[in-house]
Amino acid sequence: MTVDLHYTVDGPEDGPVLVLGSSLGTTGGLWQPQLAALAERHRVVRYDHRGHGASPQPVGPYTMDDLGGDVLALLDRLELAKASLGGISLGGMTAMWVAAHAPDRVDRLALLCTSARLGPPEMWAERAAAVRTGGMAAIADAVFARWLTPSFVERHNGVAAWVWRMLTSSPTEGYAACCEAIGGMDLFPVLGGVTAPTLVIAGAEDPATPAEHAERIAAAIPDARVEIVPDAAHLANVNAPEAVTDLLTRFLDG
Repeated sequence: MTVDLHYTVDGPEDGPVLVLGSSLGTTGGLWQPQLAALAERHRVVRYDHRGHGASPQPVGPYTMDDLGGDVLALLDRLELAKASLGGISLGGMTAMWVAAHAPDRVDRLALLCTSARLGPPEMWAERAAAVRTGGMAAIADAVFARWLTPSFVERHNGVAAWVWRMLTSSPTEGYAACCEAIGGMDLFPVLGGVTAPTLVIAGAEDPATPAEHAERIAAAIPDARVEIVPDAAHLANVNAPEAVTDLLTRFLDG
């Protein structure tokens, strides 16, 4: 059963619609570094995954069918026959699911720092159990270390603190249940059904979803292309905001 995702809307009412999903352990606010530029021409819809932010938090486990179904239901609520989708990490996984299962609903597809299969499942089950037992504090340090390069944290302490607060305030059950969705995910069998023009962006310093994950996605989606962003870890849109914004605006504008 789908849930009614929380979302915010920015940009011109008559602009082409861009729906953005964020990473595990964050909210739609993660896209703040790109918002001003994207909203100049696009109607930007940023949503919180189920179990995250202000969205409902049903008891898990969740599946990618659940997360993708929620986004399709959001498109229906907004009366959008078609929209461009963008997503980072878990948001990218969800966007891939939608583009593969409902290709007629997706105009363009932008995937950042993500994977179509990110095992082993046992690792995700262990992380879910750790969070349910010890709260977000049980995993926060290890997760945050993958998100931003040490040099970025040193230079931009305020931004790093903002990201840290997002992670540590994430609802524990929603986070754990989304871990289980990732653990059970294998999107490779359906990626050949994606028909939208696709851009796959990877951070050159991303230890969570290294560039080879982007290359495998692009090889499975017809005519997809890859861009590698230097000096960026897993949250490339925060770590290298200007480079990512430039790639996205040029791609979305065709």
